[in-house]
Amino acid sequence: MKKKDSDFMRRVAEEVPEVNRCYQCLTCTLGCPLVFAMDLKPHEILKYVQLGDKEKVLKASTCWICASCETCATRCPNEIPIVKLMDLLRQEAVAEGVVTEQGPKVNDAFLAAIRNLGRVHELSLIIDLKRRTGGLFKIDPDEIRLGIGMFRHGKLKLLPIKIKETKTIKNLFSRLEKQK
Repeated sequence: MKKKDSDFMRRVAEEVPEVNRCYQCLTCTLGCPLVFAMDLKPHEILKYVQLGDKEKVLKASTCWICASCETCATRCPNEIPIVKLMDLLRQEAVAEGVVTEQGPKVNDAFLAAIRNLGRVHELSLIIDLKRRTGGLFKIDPDEIRLGIGMFRHGKLKLLPIKIKETKTIKNLFSRLEKQK
């Protein structure tokens, strides 16, 4: 068994003390809409955090794939803020220099969508992510089929809905960037 990283466990416990409440009920994993794309499921991340296995947790793609939709946290019987944990793990991975190749690109594309539109427009996000990862002109029949199905069911809009306060959101992003 790998050595526990007590500093890692302490930092996580300071930021997300609820993490030790997890008793592996799997509710977070069963509710996650992106679990199919994760190498470690949300409940596994929580377990490895509890075990202090920093290396395994930070090398996983899970925190980068997490869409921060709050489904896991909403359903969690112990009210563990899993999205807050995923944010912390992304920060730790960057600080440690242990990032997956695509991870920061997903995060950057997501934040760019929020900054520019005030919300996520799925089609714009997909296009931006494909551009960032060099897959813009790679055609995947399964992705096309999935996109058409989503469009038919009204889950994928061609044009984004712009919110009124995008200027306020852009100002918030600018202030945060200045603080770094």
